[in-house]
Amino acid sequence: MDVDHMGPEILLPEEAASPAKERSTSEKVHVIACGAIAREVLAVCRQNNLDHIHLNCLPGIWHAYPQKIVPGLEQAIREARDAGFSRIFLAYADCGTGGGIDELCQREGVERIAGPHCYSFFTGNERFAERDDDVFSFFLTDFLARQFEAFVVEPLGLDRHPQLKEMYFGNYRKLVYLSQEEDEALQRKAREAADFLGLEYEYRFTGYGDLRHALHSV
Repeated sequence: MDVDHMGPEILLPEEAASPAKERSTSEKVHVIACGAIAREVLAVCRQNNLDHIHLNCLPGIWHAYPQKIVPGLEQAIREARDAGFSRIFLAYADCGTGGGIDELCQREGVERIAGPHCYSFFTGNERFAERDDDVFSFFLTDFLARQFEAFVVEPLGLDRHPQLKEMYFGNYRKLVYLSQEEDEALQRKAREAADFLGLEYEYRFTGYGDLRHALHSV
């Protein structure tokens, strides 16, 4: 599997970034993914020998600025077609774009991962929709557990203005850590994040959920 444009916040094991056997662009599927799920896409591809996937990751920090996602995807699709790729798939859910990614998919004739966000497709979209008690939950994934300071604390200014925690998180009751890999160090980080926000802590191991099926289907 080939990998392009990994964001600076993504650190990958060497074997994950090593090139797979050469294929022509017409044989490959060009997957444009959010950098926040880069590790998980790579892991699914590695575990299932999906060496026909060519991965291009856009910055995960765009989730803090969702207005950047659709224009970024539009440019990435154009660049992929200019490079000779005819099969393109978006490893994005709606991701706070208010239907913008779906409009882009319809306009460009491409598909995306089903679901409103990665918390849903990691859990499994059907299962996530059935949980009424999650309305008052704040979610972390493996990525966000690793990057809690950079993707939650700093963008919201909680390091500079701790009084804002009540404004942003006062209506939440618990922090739910949806883990893709069982990692004790990340569980500690997630628990510390819950303590920092003053929320109850809940751990759920999800694995890769619907992401695995989506990548198998492209």
